[in-house]
Amino acid sequence: MPYPDHLIQDGETVALDLRPHWWFFSRNILTGIPLAIILIVVLNSDTDWVADYGGILLGLVAIAWAVWLGLKYLQWRMTYFVVTSRRVIYRSGVISKRGVEIPLERINNINFHQRLIDRLIGAGDLDIESAGKDGQSHFDFIRHPDGVQHEIYRQMETRNMPVAMVQQPPAVVSPPQPSAAVPEQIEQLARLRDAGHITAAEYEAKKAQLLDRM
Repeated sequence: MPYPDHLIQDGETVALDLRPHWWFFSRNILTGIPLAIILIVVLNSDTDWVADYGGILLGLVAIAWAVWLGLKYLQWRMTYFVVTSRRVIYRSGVISKRGVEIPLERINNINFHQRLIDRLIGAGDLDIESAGKDGQSHFDFIRHPDGVQHEIYRQMETRNMPVAMVQQPPAVVSPPQPSAAVPEQIEQLARLRDAGHITAAEYEAKKAQLLDRM
């Protein structure tokens, strides 16, 4: 079940939406193993009350364990660890709710911890140090905490980047227009030729030079 959309602010994007690691739930299943051993030992004892009430005891314990597992499963389903473009969000609880929100701009440091078994199953703990009265927030059963740490830092860097300037389209370079002075200079040369100040050969040579500039 994804994080509710109505809890996301306008313009906010979700980068990570995680449930706790499956070890959060499976460890509760494993508690049934020692419980089953204890029940077997008790039921195999030669006492009158075991013979009379052993079946009832076994049924009550099984129901209680199933209810407890159901509550733990709901708790797992209702626990969110979300990283957005603005904040880190943690919410948990079935009946009573608990929530933590840390704005990205207040985060000072992020540390993760993984034991050997945690590395094998891809789980770990995450500590986020932030400015404010809370100081440090601890989150356990995080999926791949090293990757989560990297993603939070990436979102922080993206948020701290200055707003990119809108790139203007490249200016269209117009092809060079013929110089407006060239025809006028040719006309002046023609008048000088007609007045006898330059020869026809000089006129043609100068005219060719001016036309080459166009």
